Amino acid sequence: MKKTFIDRARITVKAGDGGNGCISFRREKYVPRGGPNGGDGGRGGDVVLEASSQVPTLIDLYFRPNLRAERGGHGRGKNQHGRGGADLVIKVPRGTMVRDDSSRETIADLVEDGQRHLLARGGRGGRGNARFATSTRQAPRFAEEGGEGEEGIFWLELRLIADAGLVGYPNAGKSTLISRLSHARPRIASYPFTTLTPVLGVAEDDDLRTLTLADIPGLIEGAHADVGLGHDFLRHIERTRLLLFVLDMAGAEGRDPLDDFRHLREELKLYNPLLEQREFLVAANKMDLPGAAANLERFRAEAGVPDSKIYPVSAREGTGLDRLKPALFAAVEAAAPESGNQAGKP
Repeated sequence: MKKTFIDRARITVKAGDGGNGCISFRREKYVPRGGPNGGDGGRGGDVVLEASSQVPTLIDLYFRPNLRAERGGHGRGKNQHGRGGADLVIKVPRGTMVRDDSSRETIADLVEDGQRHLLARGGRGGRGNARFATSTRQAPRFAEEGGEGEEGIFWLELRLIADAGLVGYPNAGKSTLISRLSHARPRIASYPFTTLTPVLGVAEDDDLRTLTLADIPGLIEGAHADVGLGHDFLRHIERTRLLLFVLDMAGAEGRDPLDDFRHLREELKLYNPLLEQREFLVAANKMDLPGAAANLERFRAEAGVPDSKIYPVSAREGTGLDRLKPALFAAVEAAAPESGNQAGKP
C-alpha cells in the first residue's frame, strides 16, 4: 500500500540526561583507609536531525512524535566511568525546515543530503567523588548528579526540492504532463483536485541528464490566503528553480487561459513576492481540442510572454513534448539555483 504523503509534523524531543557520579572508596584487604574511587557518569545522548534523500515524507515522525535519546550510565566504583548515551539521529527528507514551536523562528533548513542539525544537546555526566579528592580533603563523601538533557517542541515542515514545478488550475493536465515527461504515475481523472499530494518525477534526456519535476496540487483564487489547498500547495513551489505554467488552452472547463495565467501569477506574488521573479515557461496544453488554436493566438498577443517561453502541447496525445522537454532542461540549467532560505508564509 502506498504511504500517505505527510509534509508537516510537530515533534517533542528530549536529549538524554547525564549519568550521576559515584561515591565509592577502595576496599582492598591490605590497604587501610582506601581513598575515593568513584567514577564519573556518562554524558547523555544528543538528538540530531539529518537530511536524507532516502526519506520521502515526514510520516514516521507524524505518527511517532515523542523522541528521546539515551541517558548516560552512572559512574561506579573502582574509577569506572558510566557509558555515554547513544545519540538519536532522526532522518528527515531533504528540504525540511525546522521551527521552534513557541517562537515560530526558523532554526534550521536541511537541504543537502547528509546535512545535520543538533536539535537538543545531551546532559553532561556528573563527576564521581574521586574527582574531588585534594591534599586537605582526602575522603570526599559527595559526587555530582548528571545534568539534564535539553528538550523542546518543534515543527518540521517539508518543502519539496525540485528543478521545475508544474503550476496550474485543477484539470489543466499537470498530472498527465508529468507522466509523459517522466516515470511518475500520478492519479489522473477528469475531475478537479485529482492530485491531493505533491508528486515527484524524474525526467531524462538523450544525454542521460536528469531533471526533477514536481506536480503539485492545483490551486484556486485566494490560495495565498490558504483558500482551497492553499499553503499545502504554495510552500512546495518555493524551492523550485523554474516554474512551468500548465494552461488549459482550450478552456475545456469553461475557463479563460489568459485569465488563468494572470491569476496564477498574482497568487504566487501575493504569497511570496520573490516568486514573481522566478524563471518560467508556459505549457499551452490541450491543443488537440477545439478552440485551443484561437486562444493560443490571443494569449500570445495579450499575455506579455515572449514566444520563446510558450510551448503548445497536448499531454494526452503526446504532441509538442519533443520541444518542451529540451527547453525545460535548458531553462533549468540557466536558472539560478535556489538557496532554500527564501521562505514565504509559515
